[in-house]
Amino acid sequence: MAGFLAPAYGERSLGDVLPAVAAALDVSLGTPDGRPGLELPSAAAYVVFLVDGMGTNLLRRYAHAAPFLASLAEEQAPGTAGVPSTTATSLTSFGTGLAPGGHGLVGYTSRIPGTEHLLNALQWPKDVDPVEWQPNQTVFQRLGEAGVPVTVINKRAFGGSGLTVAAHRGAEFVGADRVGERIASAVALSKVPGSLTYLYDGDLDWTGHRYGVASSPWLQQLSMIDAEAEQLRDALDPSVRLLVLADHGMVDSPYEARTDIDDFPELGDGVALVGGEARFRHLYCSRGAVEDVVATWSEVLGDKADVMSRESAIRRGWFGPVTPSVLPRLGDVVVASHGEHAVVSTHLFHYETTLVGLHGSLTPDEMLIPLLIS
Repeated sequence: MAGFLAPAYGERSLGDVLPAVAAALDVSLGTPDGRPGLELPSAAAYVVFLVDGMGTNLLRRYAHAAPFLASLAEEQAPGTAGVPSTTATSLTSFGTGLAPGGHGLVGYTSRIPGTEHLLNALQWPKDVDPVEWQPNQTVFQRLGEAGVPVTVINKRAFGGSGLTVAAHRGAEFVGADRVGERIASAVALSKVPGSLTYLYDGDLDWTGHRYGVASSPWLQQLSMIDAEAEQLRDALDPSVRLLVLADHGMVDSPYEARTDIDDFPELGDGVALVGGEARFRHLYCSRGAVEDVVATWSEVLGDKADVMSRESAIRRGWFGPVTPSVLPRLGDVVVASHGEHAVVSTHLFHYETTLVGLHGSLTPDEMLIPLLIS
């Protein structure tokens, strides 16, 4: 675990946020010990603003580009993403209150059990029912049943998507493609007493993937996010709390820091299917091949990554409690990258090779997320 940060499930992880918001709105969701692991201040209503890709370390490192949010981060302790530290997994933990081993969205891509196909959680296949894939009740549903007005504000294209249904069903969906639309909608909805309004912005993550963190476009985008958050706070009634958070951070992975599976034929021995993403690979193995796959990948990658069996990763608590239906979605072997390293495949996942910024592993830059109350 050297260089890695364990997820803070049950304390300050993404799955703890909405139960804490419920408690702050004086709504009990029946948590096992009667109280959530995360405590938030009470308020007349809550607005939760999630910025995709805005890790705590990045926000602190480039504070000059985001003075409003950075000033909040100086005084407030961060939380953590789950494992892998990637959007589909994180947004589902946020929406369900569950660790990945409970909700089953265990990566950008993961094996559809009983098949040789991958489910891409951001480009949901039409033949997979998102409610069957993620059957647990969401926190949005539970809040709605408790009488809390709940709204999700996101780009119109995401309305009814597989990920939205899996992670955020139960909330009213409001389509808003522009910053002005999102702010105006959030302000109007927050005037309803006891309400929860959730809005999402994915542009910083897109910019980081395309140009890298600390690039000029990324810094400009961070400044725009900071202005959006400050403008939203100024427009909200003082009795309404604003909570700004992220789903994960990001690291740049230069070409020379990458291992291309295609350059090492031995990495294919015993591997029936490769999933996950560049920073956190799921390897689905042929019967009886797990130990050999662990040995081969460990030899090739050395200290660039932790390579281990699924059982070892589960024992480390990476996915939280894992239900039987989720177990086969996890790789028989998982590969978590250190530093700037990434495992790519020009043949299998060409698009990933074009990205500069990546995430998914357990480094602090990826795992630490802001939990900023204003």
